[in-house]
Amino acid sequence: MLIIRDEITEDRSAVAALRAAWAAEQEPGAGVDPDFEAVYSNWRDANPRKFIVAERDGELVGMLNLLVFERMPKPGKEPSHWVYLGNVYVLPEFRNAGIGAQLVQEAIAFSRGIKAARLVLSPSPASRSFYARLGFEPAVELNVLRF
Repeated sequence: MLIIRDEITEDRSAVAALRAAWAAEQEPGAGVDPDFEAVYSNWRDANPRKFIVAERDGELVGMLNLLVFERMPKPGKEPSHWVYLGNVYVLPEFRNAGIGAQLVQEAIAFSRGIKAARLVLSPSPASRSFYARLGFEPAVELNVLRF
């Protein structure tokens, strides 16, 4: 049975392993780092994010994270924010079963629930059609300075 849920403290090692698996897919050998779990844990402590995970039969098989950006307040207006969606990943053997879509739909529900002004992401070329099926459109109102 698949469960989409918020990350809990006990998931930290499994989330680090998912991130290492992603890195190994991008660059063979990159996922092999005996110190990575500690590096990840330190990063996680210093970078508050909301993680949503996919669990099947007690094993984490997918994840994503959300960074909520709080906008500077304006006089006479409700405080507002937007959400950045990052690092959506599902283990290869569990892909094409709707898990990624369920993770993103949970992120959309969370963003709507906090009344975010927008949910943004930076898709890879291969993921553009996936996000388009979920309602995401290319942004035209943002500018980027690449380094």
